[in-house]
Amino acid sequence: MAVLPRTVFLIALLGVLMLLISGPGARLGLWEFTTGFQMMRWATFTGFAAIALALVLVLVPTLRRRGAFWWGGALVLGLVSVYVPWQALEQARQVPPIHDITTDTADPPEFVAIRPLRADAPNPVEYPGEEVARQQQEAYPDVRSLYLDQPPAQAFARALEAARSMRWDIVDVEPDEGRIEAIATTFWYGFKDDVVVRVTPRGEGSLIDVRSASRVGRSDAGTNARRIRSYLDRLDTGR
Repeated sequence: MAVLPRTVFLIALLGVLMLLISGPGARLGLWEFTTGFQMMRWATFTGFAAIALALVLVLVPTLRRRGAFWWGGALVLGLVSVYVPWQALEQARQVPPIHDITTDTADPPEFVAIRPLRADAPNPVEYPGEEVARQQQEAYPDVRSLYLDQPPAQAFARALEAARSMRWDIVDVEPDEGRIEAIATTFWYGFKDDVVVRVTPRGEGSLIDVRSASRVGRSDAGTNARRIRSYLDRLDTGR
């Protein structure tokens, strides 16, 4: 009988292991990101199974006493396997299913050097249009152009420094056109998102616009908006 609590613990541990390798495996190219997502689903089911079995063990007096460490550990690991995917899903549900975010929805910055790099990407390089702009404005009204009280040359240098501090892979730098293009790689799954920064004269200063777009996936779960906010905050504060 003592083997049952340990078996339930191992089931729960399997769920956590699937969570831990789902993203890094996709980032390393061991499997597609869709497989990683599927592994998260399997981890959830495994977690539910471990929780249910652990609760059953609690009802057996002998196992409840002798296997407390194992069924207790199974409950904790099972909850982790269920909570993490649930939290990710809830976060995605709170934002619109869009993946192309910009500070200027009327005239979004265009990708030039990055365009051929997205030739085989499922998501088009062209800006999606008015419906996406409407959804963005409702969900992220704070994602707006940034005015810098500096001439374009100085503002461009500042924008480039901020882009490098974000640890993006800089693809193209065009001071004369006021354009910076870069690739941002997400931490867990290693998704490649493309970023373009535009610097234009505005009065005695400069206007900074940013666009961040995912190559794959219908929804970015808010990643691109957070990236733009982080970049503009760094650019504005100089930190």
